Amino acid sequence: MPRPTVAQLTYGSCTVIFSTLAMLLLSQTSSGPGIAVVAVAALALGVLVALTVPVTRSSPAPVPQPRPEQQAVPEPVPVPVPASVAAAPEPVREPAP
Repeated sequence: MPRPTVAQLTYGSCTVIFSTLAMLLLSQTSSGPGIAVVAVAALALGVLVALTVPVTRSSPAPVPQPRPEQQAVPEPVPVPVPASVAAAPEPVREPAP
């Protein structure tokens, strides 16, 4: 059974106190059984209010979604080089006079 939160205890307690005072003042009862009925009714109202206070539950952390690649870069395709071009020596350059 989950424990009540601070908000539930506060709202329930305030409801019991204020509803008891209001019902005693409005009914103007001074007999023992009348006060007992008012107290039981106020307690029931306080429990009802405490149970209906919305409970904030921590949500689980969101699962990160994989980001789509911005642009797919194709891999370079090797170009075959003819053997005559690859084996040809580079001409020697002479310095200018």
